Amino acid sequence: MSSQPSKERMHGMIERPSSHVIVVFGATGDLAKRKLLPGLFHLAVAGLLPREYRIIGSSPAHFALSTEQFREHAKDAIEQFGTSKPVGDAWAAFEQNLSFASADPDNTAALQAEIRTAEQAIGGTPERLYHLAVPPAACAQVVAMIGAANLTERARVIVEKPFGTDLESAKKLSNAILAVFNESQIFRIDHFLGKESVDNILALRFANGLFEPIWNRVHIAYVQIDVPETLSIEGRADFYDKTGAFRDMIVTHLLQALGFIAMEPPTSFSAEPLRAERSKVFQALQPLDVRRVVRGQYEGYRNENGVPPDSETETMVAVRAEVDNWRWHGVPFYLRSGKNMGASRQVVTLGFHEPPLRMFAAPRRAAPRGRRNEIVIDFADPGSISTEFLAKEPGAEMCLESARMVFRYANSFAAANALEGYERLILDAMLGDQSLFSSTDAILRLWEVSQPLLDDPPPVKPYAKGSWGPDSVHELIEPFRWRLPEDSPPT
Repeated sequence: MSSQPSKERMHGMIERPSSHVIVVFGATGDLAKRKLLPGLFHLAVAGLLPREYRIIGSSPAHFALSTEQFREHAKDAIEQFGTSKPVGDAWAAFEQNLSFASADPDNTAALQAEIRTAEQAIGGTPERLYHLAVPPAACAQVVAMIGAANLTERARVIVEKPFGTDLESAKKLSNAILAVFNESQIFRIDHFLGKESVDNILALRFANGLFEPIWNRVHIAYVQIDVPETLSIEGRADFYDKTGAFRDMIVTHLLQALGFIAMEPPTSFSAEPLRAERSKVFQALQPLDVRRVVRGQYEGYRNENGVPPDSETETMVAVRAEVDNWRWHGVPFYLRSGKNMGASRQVVTLGFHEPPLRMFAAPRRAAPRGRRNEIVIDFADPGSISTEFLAKEPGAEMCLESARMVFRYANSFAAANALEGYERLILDAMLGDQSLFSSTDAILRLWEVSQPLLDDPPPVKPYAKGSWGPDSVHELIEPFRWRLPEDSPPT
């Protein structure tokens, strides 16, 4: 297996991966149904799967399907959730490359035989990609099973979040995976990092002399990463009440996004320099101060099916994080996410220091309290970038008015070129490109800075459904304010 990825990032050159056998563990589960099977078919339609490939679905024997049943299952999943529908020659070709084999820790014979059959049909020495779409508790067991079955040669493994629940469990999981695979074979997947908007943050900063010189503490007063959701826990009480908003979103997604926003310029956009610069950001992160954390729980959460009546699990969390290095010292990073909130959004906001304005008359229609010059990056697909500034209002007087310039991805490029986050990351894993995947050291560092909050969490405070959290979430960010939907560009 080549140690160098075959894709050159940021240059518009994507080679098709070499021949692959792809094994989806947990192939009958919800993640495979909603994301993986539709995503693999879309990659096939886009011409981005290898010219020779086989996809093997796998599950424990008590969930086993025949190959024909698995093909029907895949067709139903793609019909329901896919952007490319399972019809015509494209589906006929894809369907013939699907098969199924059960596997249990004490009996992997069927899976081993199916992989051999697939490799013989392809010819040569195809690479292997294992996607572990399994519950967190089963991850280490499946990895050990792969190792015991001697299936690690020419292989890479995609591991789903959460990567542990605290520092101790993260170390234990990492040790279990590293006992079977080396670091170059491990791809910890975070679909947030597969978004076009993450690469667009890098392009915005490093391809434009307009922005990079001001991307620092001298000019920026605060950064917000805000990902509220209108959804409730959607019947996932067994998972969610053991996890909560911090473990589910902040340590997994939002701190990873912070790494891209705060990183220094890499020497190139290949995996090693990108991961190295993000790791430096994580090393500079200060341990979270529990006095600067707000935990909330929406009213009625304890009445949800499966939630204990005395649950102290947070359904919303807002934290102030600090990156103590030369670029960011003193700049607060405010991260917020939660369920049953006022809107579903995925927004990064960079607020700039105010210049002296005494020479100007006050705006006729003042901006909302605390608003100032901002760069706003909406990374919900398809995404947009806007800049907020003050301009002279037409007329005889020198009177200021708020103004906005907006770039919208959907209006600027062909939507057909876009890949959904999972699709992009599966393609990267086949190419051996770890740029958008987290290293072991980075994962452990994020749990390390989170441990003070996990050890001594502040009490949860109630908030109304459809609100923005308890009142203290606004006190946390003063003298600034959260960017709300009414501040956003019109659609």
